Amino acid sequence: MTSNHPNQQSQPQKSQAQAQSQQRATARERLKQAQQAEARAAKRRRGLTIGVSVAAAVAVIAGGTALAVAGGSKGDGSSTAAAVAPAHTSATDDTVVVYGKADAPHTLAVYEDFRCPVCQAFETSAGKSVQQLADQGDYKIEYHLAAFLDNNLGGKGSKTALAAAGAALNEGVDKFKAFHDVLYAHQPAESEDGFGDVNHLLDLAGQVPGLKTEAFTKAVTDGTYKGWAAKVATAFNRSGVSGTPTVKLDGKQLAVIGQDGKPLTGDQFTALVKQTIGG
Repeated sequence: MTSNHPNQQSQPQKSQAQAQSQQRATARERLKQAQQAEARAAKRRRGLTIGVSVAAAVAVIAGGTALAVAGGSKGDGSSTAAAVAPAHTSATDDTVVVYGKADAPHTLAVYEDFRCPVCQAFETSAGKSVQQLADQGDYKIEYHLAAFLDNNLGGKGSKTALAAAGAALNEGVDKFKAFHDVLYAHQPAESEDGFGDVNHLLDLAGQVPGLKTEAFTKAVTDGTYKGWAAKVATAFNRSGVSGTPTVKLDGKQLAVIGQDGKPLTGDQFTALVKQTIGG
């Protein structure tokens, strides 16, 4: 009687198992390559816009300010040659909005884009204190508004919201400030272009008492201040500021976003201002 050694019995089984294992590995590799190819194709179809913007929006750079960084300036989409400026603008080219007392001893320059999620975080966290310090005369606020996120994300929400803000400014600086705050309180998701719909902007304007006049509604519907919005956006692009939010007090940049990526609270912002001006 012959004995069957286990090793003698397993040799064909080992060879078969190895072959099956190699086949599975080859199949997995083909699947992985196909998935990678599809991912690359999907990125090309999206133009890498949303992914780049989201990454930039949460980036923390030296100085502790998180910025939604502008990526490459494209055309503004509107002619600035015959731009109709709203009432109550400031600066020699009508591109700055000033809120607060004209004779305030200090100036807080605020650079924002209405679609910027980091701006929204800052406005939600410290916006009331920013306004309070202006209301009590510590400084006046100069708003420098951008529209570069339309280029980064696609759509027209930044420019359309800016044009609507121009219509609000034409009704009064206080109306502009209140509408500015409503826009940030109801900012759509970064990947959406909710502000590109003028009817939605008009609905939001209804939250500002006395703003939704016949003249305001017509200006928003007709796009009266689109040219002005493009001019304001161009002025931002030429300002040397690389992203939003950027906040400067008498020319000195304030770190309004902490190293942890969180915006300053109202109390923290007030303390920073007092420290900066020596109050």
